[in-house]
Amino acid sequence: MHRGKGMKFVGDSRVLAPSERKPNIPKDYSEYPGKTEAFWPNFLLKEWMVGAVFLVGYLCLTIAHPSPLERIADPTDTGYIPLPDWYFLFLYQLLKYSYASGPYTVIGAMIIPGLAFGGLLLAPFIDRGPERRPSKRPLATSFMLLALVAIVFLTWQSVATHDWKKAEEQGKILPKVVIDKNSDGYKVFKGQSCINCHGENLQGGAGAPSLIGTGLKPEQIAQIAQHGRNKMPPGMFKGTPDQLKKLTEFISGLGAK
Repeated sequence: MHRGKGMKFVGDSRVLAPSERKPNIPKDYSEYPGKTEAFWPNFLLKEWMVGAVFLVGYLCLTIAHPSPLERIADPTDTGYIPLPDWYFLFLYQLLKYSYASGPYTVIGAMIIPGLAFGGLLLAPFIDRGPERRPSKRPLATSFMLLALVAIVFLTWQSVATHDWKKAEEQGKILPKVVIDKNSDGYKVFKGQSCINCHGENLQGGAGAPSLIGTGLKPEQIAQIAQHGRNKMPPGMFKGTPDQLKKLTEFISGLGAK
């Protein structure tokens, strides 16, 4: 029997011959009349115009509402409460809850955010349907809506529950003053342990306000020192009337130079 005798070769019509194959090149834009335009200068000029509008609007916003700059960071101020930028407020709020803070900080800082962002990353692989309508993509749509609602709610809660008055006070830029640490008033200030709460330079801290530029008269300062105010309890000053006079006049005289 000769080799190949009695055998028939049948071609598959589904496979194009090499001479009939066409490269996978997309159609030219000229085949879509009225739906395209030249990149230069038509399209690029429109992009620049839109960008210029947003840039001018952003500059006007920064002029109308300047950034809330704070004083220079003081590592010795243990009463300072930091606040992250607005796009991290939802994570900041998450760390305030019972099972996401304290001994459970790892859960709130790593595990919960990791599961949330991991779910968003896996959503395209879990729901691989060809549909583009949100109603036809229940898993992907549910993941996105859940993440959006959680971020908006936690951000809103963080803004609503934050003590903005205290934050403004603790970050307030203080006027520069020259403090005479050899004066009798400063010696009384240090001897009465006022320095423990109000700081060595009277800049405030640990929940105590700054004593620089208060605008108070000596009589008003004496009233606070004897009877207290806000978080300062009464009876903190235990010196003589002469010492109280020196202290109040010293604090009252502190102002910008």
